[in-house]
Amino acid sequence: MKRATLIELDQGFKKEKDGGQKVEVQFNPETLKVTFANEIKQPDGGDQGANTSGRQFVGAGTTKLALQLWFDVTAMEKDPVDDVRRLTQKVVFFITPQKDTDDPSKSVPPGVRFTWGSFIFDGMVEGLEESLEYFSADGKPLRASISMTLSQQKILKNDFDPMKKITVRPGHKPPGHAPMKQARDGESLQGMAGNKPGGWQGIAAANDIEDPLRMAPGQLVDLNASVSFGASEGFGASASVSAGAGVSGGLNASLGGGASASLSIG
Repeated sequence: MKRATLIELDQGFKKEKDGGQKVEVQFNPETLKVTFANEIKQPDGGDQGANTSGRQFVGAGTTKLALQLWFDVTAMEKDPVDDVRRLTQKVVFFITPQKDTDDPSKSVPPGVRFTWGSFIFDGMVEGLEESLEYFSADGKPLRASISMTLSQQKILKNDFDPMKKITVRPGHKPPGHAPMKQARDGESLQGMAGNKPGGWQGIAAANDIEDPLRMAPGQLVDLNASVSFGASEGFGASASVSAGAGVSGGLNASLGGGASASLSIG
């Protein structure tokens, strides 16, 4: 699954900064809240009798992005750390003032680009709130959430690439239309799957889940997706071995990834 990324921009807010900070989030946010606002100005000396007092003018526009990120050191499989603040400090960096390259006597916050698939937002961090929510026996925080707001001084215009035709197999939904369920803390895939057709093994394979017993908090799972392990259309394989007179062997495969094999030895 593609993960959202925070990327440091140059002070001109035009391109990614060479050698700048780049942070891939541990868990993708559940929602993105985009707010648009215009600065409304009242006219000077409006004449109520002339019905001009209600006229308003629009000043500078702004767009804000609000999101929440989760961090959990107990869910790390690579480069584990003992304190979740070692992870969140990489995000706090984006609200830390830096020396202005044009005027070293002044400090400015770094520009940041939030990108997640086709969603791109360039701006600066306006506010950030970090909550430490789970502690180890020796008092080190192991889990944290960060609520942050980014803003830019204009009304964001969404530019989309030309829509490409998507070919969907019968019985399947196009990308982005499958309902997803979020794993709770301590929940296993077996418990989430219940009596779903295909069983939890097929759901784990379809969602590329390596450890179904330890689901990461907040992990999204498509419980309607499943991989078949039988020798039929779809992904699967079967094999048989028997002992008898002579030696023979064979292998056949059908479209859709299914395969079967037989071998007899005498």
